[in-house]
Amino acid sequence: MLIELFLKGGPIMWPIAVLAVITAVVLVERGLFVFQASTQKDPKSVRAIFDSVERGALDEAVSVASRSKDRVAQVLAEGLRHRDSSLTEALSEGASAVLHQCHRGLVVLDTAVTLGPLLGLLGTVTGMMRAFSLVGGGELAGKQAAITGGVAESLLAVCFGLGVAIAAIVPLNFLNARAERVRREVEASATRLEMLLARKSREGALMLDRVV
Repeated sequence: MLIELFLKGGPIMWPIAVLAVITAVVLVERGLFVFQASTQKDPKSVRAIFDSVERGALDEAVSVASRSKDRVAQVLAEGLRHRDSSLTEALSEGASAVLHQCHRGLVVLDTAVTLGPLLGLLGTVTGMMRAFSLVGGGELAGKQAAITGGVAESLLAVCFGLGVAIAAIVPLNFLNARAERVRREVEASATRLEMLLARKSREGALMLDRVV
């Protein structure tokens, strides 16, 4: 039944089908990514990293961060490994890598949301043009089925195009919201780490001054 409807939709259905397949592949990949990220989330390790930094056990903090698969912990590990040379740049680089993973594929879903209805509209135009070309011929006898087919072609193209867009827009909004949440978590953790290391550096300088 679905195949018959697809074939009745006209030639514009093929690019819509390609768009639907690409969208489905991205949705599956993003679903697996979100599931994997949720299983790797480890707030205990993040807390342990900050506890170690507050105690001044920086090597221990690096060890904990390196073992964790939590994305925030990975960003902190990158910063801690380069704390003596380029802390801010290392944190920024680590955050960019994490956010790149979160945004991967979203441009495809955004394109599907926009392109699906446009392809459906194009199918509407071509279907109605075919129907009106038959009407313009003057001889309507025996052409009612062909005219009806042109109208059906236009409606089916719109239906399938909108279906692709609807299937993509909800996951797109969810993934955008999730990426924004990850960005806030990473930025907050990176800022906290910078503040802790700066405080430890000041405390170390004061202790050195007292000794001298």
